[in-house]
Amino acid sequence: MGMTADTMGARTNALGEAIVKRSESDFVVALAGNPNVGKSTVFNALTGLRQHTGNWPGKTVGSAQGYCEHGGHGFVIVDLPGTYSLCAHSQEEEITRDFILSGEADVTVIVCDATCLERNLNLALQTRAVTERAVLCVNLMDEAQKKQIQIDIAGLSKHLGMPVVGASARSGRGLSELMDAVQRTACLPHVQAAQPLCDDPVQRTEEIFQEAERICGACVTHGNPAADARRFRADRLLTGRLTGIPVMLLLLSLVFFITLAGANYPSALLSKWLFALQDHLSLLFQRLGAPSWLHDALVLGMYRVLAWVVSVMLPPMAIFFPLFTLLEDFGYLPRVAFNLDHSFKRCHACGKQALTMCMGFGCNAAGVIGCRIIDSPRERLIAILTNNFVPCNGRFPTIIAIIAMFFVGASAETEQTLLSSVLLTGVIVLGVALTFLFSRLLSATVLSGVPSSFTLELPPYRVPQIGKVLVRSVLDRTLFVLGRAVAVAAPAGLALWLFANLDAGGVSVLARCTAFLDPFARCLGLDGVILMAFILGIPANEIVLPIAIMGYMATGSLSELPALNEMRTLLINNGWTWLTAVCTVLFSLLHWPCSTTLITIKKETASIKWTLLAFLLPTAAGLVVCFLVATLARALGLA
Repeated sequence: MGMTADTMGARTNALGEAIVKRSESDFVVALAGNPNVGKSTVFNALTGLRQHTGNWPGKTVGSAQGYCEHGGHGFVIVDLPGTYSLCAHSQEEEITRDFILSGEADVTVIVCDATCLERNLNLALQTRAVTERAVLCVNLMDEAQKKQIQIDIAGLSKHLGMPVVGASARSGRGLSELMDAVQRTACLPHVQAAQPLCDDPVQRTEEIFQEAERICGACVTHGNPAADARRFRADRLLTGRLTGIPVMLLLLSLVFFITLAGANYPSALLSKWLFALQDHLSLLFQRLGAPSWLHDALVLGMYRVLAWVVSVMLPPMAIFFPLFTLLEDFGYLPRVAFNLDHSFKRCHACGKQALTMCMGFGCNAAGVIGCRIIDSPRERLIAILTNNFVPCNGRFPTIIAIIAMFFVGASAETEQTLLSSVLLTGVIVLGVALTFLFSRLLSATVLSGVPSSFTLELPPYRVPQIGKVLVRSVLDRTLFVLGRAVAVAAPAGLALWLFANLDAGGVSVLARCTAFLDPFARCLGLDGVILMAFILGIPANEIVLPIAIMGYMATGSLSELPALNEMRTLLINNGWTWLTAVCTVLFSLLHWPCSTTLITIKKETASIKWTLLAFLLPTAAGLVVCFLVATLARALGLA
């Protein structure tokens, strides 16, 4: 049954959400389609909202609502999760199926990809069978034109028995015609389709495939086989049995190289500017006659930590996230999942975990949120609990600095950056290996089960929209993650200052704590100062190294050394060896999640138990690995 005037306002729908109508005459329009057909792009273009869109399946894991006006009518647009069929096999497909079958929508718009129409028609034919109020939007007509694919829109409409509109949502072409068709369809009297959805799923699926093939044979003409040949050659390189993994590692190293090489100068410049501002703040406090303890707590404590976090995090994130998003828009990330799918399947986990793991490189909290794309609750938990094994942007500075100081040496700047990138990639490979290991352990113990199957679509390669990528990655990712880090770092700075300046028997609390932890830390190849730095750095991983420097210099505030050589000299003078450096890198890779990630895990799982386990797993791994490495090195007489 369609919507009527008595449904005005907000009501709970089949999605478990409320449809918000501005007027009783507004129409509800459902946007459905296969993953990666540009459905969210259509939604954004019609409503003016800015959902994150990308060139990989599974972007829309929930639903979104927007509003637009056309032809004197109002339309509530509901963006449904991507689905391949109304015969649901996953939670996402169930959400879309239930909403379409509920009759909540006055019109259902099926968005399909003009470059691979036959595969997309499965959903269109199923939708036509259950509702007469359907419109087909053939999106990406511009890409089809580039590939010399000709589509007879009028003939397609005749064969399907529904309005069909060609469009290119990214440029806005055809969207006005689409809304014209939606408006005409919405005003038609509703007729309930008599055909059941899945009376005999196997037979019906075969019939639909045959019908889709017949319709495409009559309405679609392919004129550029060279484009398909180029894609196949690219896929043989990027997903080949022998080349897929090496190319993936090479691209990862290249991204890190660009990030490291490009972030050095702006990071130094930003740090210089922010710490210069500290002097002006101190002068302001002096002129206001503020007590010294207040100045030290707010300026040397809170502000200095904030300055460190911003100067260290912002430049690499502003480079890494756009590069990551460019790979996403290009269509490479699904191929990463394809390359790693077999490994995750052997761990009884989900191949989609490869995508959430990649998100964790930028921010582990973002990776945890990205786990929503995994349908199985068991496999989603595995992905959440193991996401911290890949280093986030906050841990990169510590790992990179130690690698540069103790293992790269005095090579030229470009060579140093290149070697650092290779060693950093090696550290990350170790993190990925431990992700596999603990995924397998979890699937064999507390989260046992059989790995679920899922359809992984390899989207076409597309030229990224650089302008939109830059804006989206900076606004949606960089500033978002930075804002959360700053919100956590501010109170952490105050707490850190208190630890360093409160005396207990003539000795600071920080010094007493480091002395207490020292015997245990030595067993791990560390020392008390390092371990205490990691403990106090739980609000933001970026401040671990400056806390350690503060402990060694016995200062009451965060300290900064102008060059890595000076920092290396300070560390060596305080007993650091190659073993200390190795164990610190390993513990930086393998230790508890930051507070932001833990809060995110608590929200996503709604469970203290799973949050605690997410804390304990990497911590236990870090303690065991560091202990074994330190013990072995000492037993062999290497340290």
